[in-house]
Amino acid sequence: MKKVYVTRRIPQPALDLLEAECCLEVNPHDRVLGREELLEAASDAEGLLCLLTDQVDADLLDQMPRLKIVANCAVGFDNIDIPACTTRGVAVSNTPGVLTETTADMAWALLMTAARKVVEADRYVRDGKFKAWAPMLFLGQEVNHRVLGVIGMGRIGRAVARRASGFNMGVVYHDASRLTPEEERQLGVEYRDLKDLLQEADYISLHVPLNDQTRHLIGAQELKLMKKSAYLVNTSRGPVIDEKALVRALTNNDLAGAALDVYENEPELAPGLVELDNVTLAPHIASATVQTRTKMAVMAAENLLAGLKGEKIPNLVNKELKL
Repeated sequence: MKKVYVTRRIPQPALDLLEAECCLEVNPHDRVLGREELLEAASDAEGLLCLLTDQVDADLLDQMPRLKIVANCAVGFDNIDIPACTTRGVAVSNTPGVLTETTADMAWALLMTAARKVVEADRYVRDGKFKAWAPMLFLGQEVNHRVLGVIGMGRIGRAVARRASGFNMGVVYHDASRLTPEEERQLGVEYRDLKDLLQEADYISLHVPLNDQTRHLIGAQELKLMKKSAYLVNTSRGPVIDEKALVRALTNNDLAGAALDVYENEPELAPGLVELDNVTLAPHIASATVQTRTKMAVMAAENLLAGLKGEKIPNLVNKELKL
């Protein structure tokens, strides 16, 4: 049986799939493994089921000579050196589509939480400070009839845009590839260049992959373009935002607030971020429902098993690979 290593415990149905057909080993610790720990445990593995917290680079690949497939349990794959895998004949797969609606829900949860100061109000009540209703207590901002700006109109961006109709919002979007007129009509969205979107939107939600073009897509200059009453939501990848610049903008009240599920140097936060009241912070849980995480894990396991059997891999990333 082929050896498979899983870098962190995942939902049991996926482990059951792998255990039925492979010699399975799973990281026994509830933490990310260090490089040497991973190599000690998985250097002879033929299949690696990893997470976005695992860096799979050329050096790691060179020390795993039997490796045939890396199954990433995530939609994004910026943690994997795809060219290095391809040149070494290692297949890479991901888990697209399955977390679209769940992540869109979380983006909206963050948006609403920030706009209505829910976290601050919760803390206020828990601290015993709530004595009576007051007309000026925790005044937030309206969401209905405002303008939502969606940056990145892939599966998740579209799901976020669809939900805006329930709040009678206008939706503007920016993407490297503009939608067709028919797609824009069906979604009820209007295209803007990035500068115009930043100036127009009351709420901005980020849904782009992390690459050389999107790293620090939102920096000091972009933050200055936003309305002082605007909110920024990020459920994509942390480095899309220059986190230090965001701290400065929030500290100076250059925008009303932000809500983040991901961070530039995760799990570390930029200095000063945690002290701010006008930012909502979540620990990378946009896809964290029982149903979605189970589907993701099962999909990753199915991708891995197909690769080990020499079958067509359902969600192959490096399609140029000659299998």
